[in-house]
Amino acid sequence: MIETASPTGAVALVTGANKGIGFQTALQLAERGLTVVVGARAPERGKAAADEIRATGADAHPVTLDVTDPAIVRQAARWIDERFGRLDVLVNNAGTAEDPGHRPSAADLDLVRGIFETNVFGVLTVTNALLPLLRRSVAPRIVNVSSGMGSLTTQSSPESYLAQAPATAAYPASKSALNALTVQYAKELGQHGFLVNAVTPGPCDTDLTKELQSAGFAMTRTAAQGAAVIVRLATLGPDGPTGGFFGEDGPLPW
Repeated sequence: MIETASPTGAVALVTGANKGIGFQTALQLAERGLTVVVGARAPERGKAAADEIRATGADAHPVTLDVTDPAIVRQAARWIDERFGRLDVLVNNAGTAEDPGHRPSAADLDLVRGIFETNVFGVLTVTNALLPLLRRSVAPRIVNVSSGMGSLTTQSSPESYLAQAPATAAYPASKSALNALTVQYAKELGQHGFLVNAVTPGPCDTDLTKELQSAGFAMTRTAAQGAAVIVRLATLGPDGPTGGFFGEDGPLPW
């Protein structure tokens, strides 16, 4: 069991937080007493999501954030700095996927690059822009939302349900790369009190998984259930793990 803390008054940023798992993560963090910054590409959707969270009595603020646009990311970082002066939790949730029929042998390289731009380079862009604010926190936490499909072990194990998923060129590879990046950030930042982990929400019924569902791949979890795993890693106590890959039931193989 991972011990968690509930840092009331802490400030958290969740990217891609206007719907699905990102929204549920923002909502659950806010319900724990954190001030949540709702990152969304479309300002009106971010505002609507923040308004919905505030309607519960929690504290939420929208910020326009396209993880593939460094200028917009820097602008969001400046806004957080001016408004709050620090950041305690960063949840890199924004992600994208391709059609499950996009086989490696027929890969559209522009599409592959686009997915890596969001799922990997976007995480680098956002994390590095927010690091100065995270360094001001007494307990900085970074959670990278990965996927079980990023696990080389489960993808290649005949016993795993993920091994039955259609072969695709970009999404699993991008999440494997994100897992590797998570380890490297944990190595670099561990001496400064950071806890940096990757997490899989599990097979959740969201817009991102519609194509997989249409291909007959069952999604058995809600967005709220998936978000609960993320929130647990985002609110780790001081003795929590770092540099790991976790699911609902604990550590997962790379």
